[in-house]
Amino acid sequence: MKKVLVTGGSGFVAGWAIIELLRQGYDVRATLRSTSREVSVRRGIASQIAADERLEFAIADLTRDAGWDAAVAGCDHVLHIASPLGREAPKDRNALVEPARGGALRVLKAAVAAGVERVIMTSAAVAARKRGSNAVSTEDVWADPEDPLLDPYRRSKILAERAAWDFMREAPGRTSLTTILPGGVFGPILPGGEQGSVWVIRNMLEGKPPRLLNLGLSIVDVRDLAAAHVAALTAPGAPGERFLCTGPFLWMSQIAKLLRDGLGPDGKQVPTKVLPDRLVWPLSIVMPRLRMFRNDIGQRRHADNGKAMSVLGFEPRPSADTLLECARSLIAEQR
Repeated sequence: MKKVLVTGGSGFVAGWAIIELLRQGYDVRATLRSTSREVSVRRGIASQIAADERLEFAIADLTRDAGWDAAVAGCDHVLHIASPLGREAPKDRNALVEPARGGALRVLKAAVAAGVERVIMTSAAVAARKRGSNAVSTEDVWADPEDPLLDPYRRSKILAERAAWDFMREAPGRTSLTTILPGGVFGPILPGGEQGSVWVIRNMLEGKPPRLLNLGLSIVDVRDLAAAHVAALTAPGAPGERFLCTGPFLWMSQIAKLLRDGLGPDGKQVPTKVLPDRLVWPLSIVMPRLRMFRNDIGQRRHADNGKAMSVLGFEPRPSADTLLECARSLIAEQR
């Protein structure tokens, strides 16, 4: 059976990708920055599927050269999912660029040197975002990384994907690259794992902040996203292509209503009122977490997922199911 390297094995998306790979019969090697995370990652995977000796780990860090050749050795494919976290946008717009871009290049260089067949890299829908409210993004669109409205996290994702494609155009050998561009990733959390963008739902359940922002997200279920990554390993039309993996666009007020209506008493703290747009910028000065959202206020974003549906068999489940399962898993974790 073929073996797949998954980078960032403790991450939210990576955890579900490991589960999907195991379900489809692959052997998996996952990278961690420290051996201290192995027990918790195994516990999360075991909540869904028995891994046993089919799951192993390698120590490697996106910011360092050491470890990547050994991590890739003996693998047929690579899912490069690891990326610097962007929960709070730093003031320096270049702060996350080197870990994201440099990390992608370290993984790709090791993969090409090892002669792996396919590398599937997680980018972000923002990398294909067309400017303007109600504009429809497609894989042919490339967002401008020098756009002054971009926050550091999203800028790093664009530059990392660009660097990956530039490198692969000149790379020798048979290795192919595919990039997956998800929207806002939600769904059930795994025990002991990192939770990525799920913190947005956690905060809403806790009534934080007390007012919603006038912005929205294109929702994708983490399980559907994981399935798309794995499908790209064998889909004939995947090599050399980008794929937008997003579901419907929902305003935060719509998400809040879904949670309150679907959770009953467990959703009683979810905010219902929306913060006036004029207050977002001044508040972001003292609330760093607002910085990465303030340029999205009032902007409706659309993405065409038809290519992923036709080539990868991507089938986004209803957003209500994704959000409610996400919320219920968070609630269960606290009980």
